Amino acid sequence: MYTSKLPPISSLPTLPTTERALILDALFEPSQPLHTLSVELLHTQTFQSYDDLVATIGNQLSDLAESPSTSDTKWLESILGAHPRLGVEKVESAQSASEQAQLRGGDGEDDGERLRVLNEEYERVFPGLRYVVFVNGRSRDAVMEDMKARIERGDIKAEKAAAIKAMCEIAADRAQKLTQAPFS
Repeated sequence: MYTSKLPPISSLPTLPTTERALILDALFEPSQPLHTLSVELLHTQTFQSYDDLVATIGNQLSDLAESPSTSDTKWLESILGAHPRLGVEKVESAQSASEQAQLRGGDGEDDGERLRVLNEEYERVFPGLRYVVFVNGRSRDAVMEDMKARIERGDIKAEKAAAIKAMCEIAADRAQKLTQAPFS
């Protein structure tokens, strides 16, 4: 995974497949289905910026969300499910761990338990999905209120769109940070 700096966007088509997959992992989350969907795109298409790349992948994900195919639905659910549950203690992705840091700890075990219960309720209301949100400095309470509102809305189509939008916002934020990072 890229932890210091992403390569210039113009170099993506010339990179080996494994490097292109690592870039996707750094921007989104490690996901074999996302690799299958998008790695070749990084080889065959040129992008003006990482924001353009993220938007293009967002369009691919939206196409999956709009598809009537159950296999496309499962594919999308697998990609969205690569994001860790909010507030869990062990997060594989260094970026996610950093982004979620404020959601752990805080006002004690009660908040952690409430977040765990909300994650379970969300996944019961939206089978196959995982709650994805661009935390971006929001408090745990604000995130939990957003999760409750999305659960109460109960609209799977709107939820898929919200999750894709959040995933792309997270990826764009990571791209900005990883293109501005100093070489290490």
